[in-house]
Amino acid sequence: MTPFVSTESHLCAVQLSLGFGTMAYPLRSEVVRLYKNLLYLGWEYPKGAGSFRDRLKSAFLNNKDVKDPEMIKQMIARGYFVIKELEALYYLRKYRAMKKRYYEPEE
Repeated sequence: MTPFVSTESHLCAVQLSLGFGTMAYPLRSEVVRLYKNLLYLGWEYPKGAGSFRDRLKSAFLNNKDVKDPEMIKQMIARGYFVIKELEALYYLRKYRAMKKRYYEPEE
């Protein structure tokens, strides 16, 4: 008969075996969420989704060795700023297309 292993102790063992400290684990999920959000927003990128994905992947890989939680939080904040900038770019593009479609060009 195998001994009962609690889920909490098993989770701690998995975190330690993967090299995640207790402080870095919540930040890791936030980083993954940020990456997925940026990847989703990249589908409408003017230079193409492939170009955006490659640049996004290289940016995240360049910072994969950062361990300081404060530095990671700053990078996450910068990532959310990039999301806002991308959304503004897309809204502006849609606005210009709509304006071009419905209004006569000014002479």
